[in-house]
Amino acid sequence: MNTVTLGSTGITVCQNAFGALPIQRTPAGEAVRILRRAWEGGIRYFDTARAYSDSEEKLGLAFGDGWLRREDVYIATKTQAKTPEELRTDLATSLAKLQTDYVDIYQFHMAGQVWAPGDGSGMYEAMLEAKEAGKIRHIGITAHKIGVAEDAVRSGLYETLQFPFSYLAGQRELDLVQLCEERNVGFIC
Repeated sequence: MNTVTLGSTGITVCQNAFGALPIQRTPAGEAVRILRRAWEGGIRYFDTARAYSDSEEKLGLAFGDGWLRREDVYIATKTQAKTPEELRTDLATSLAKLQTDYVDIYQFHMAGQVWAPGDGSGMYEAMLEAKEAGKIRHIGITAHKIGVAEDAVRSGLYETLQFPFSYLAGQRELDLVQLCEERNVGFIC
């Protein structure tokens, strides 16, 4: 199985990950079976979000009960918060549902802008606060607009970028992947 290292995070996993969006449509017991089977098959990176209804809870059921050691799985989740207070609430909810004390990568979800220190929003500062408290290990961002994605990578503030990418990608998207590599930002597609 091919592995990748997600930029400066140092997280090295197989190049295929488990996107947990679809398990929101699966009964809890079946979701736990699927998630554990994926782990047994070599998947170590699991991606979810507050916006994926009950997928965080299902990940918590699968991995938060002592079935494996927490350090044997990488969990990324996301927030669509627009205020620091909402971010803190989302993170507390995510940690409770995931049955963990920390997430490996916490991402701004479908960001419409690049949150930055001193921009007046307090959003990036809230991420730094969570990181300093040990609740998150790495700060990431997901973007669906390529300009936002490019700005996020160029900012030097984000350790990972998650962006929709396919075989139909054009040159600008290919250049984005190259930019991530040059800036040591983990590219998650």
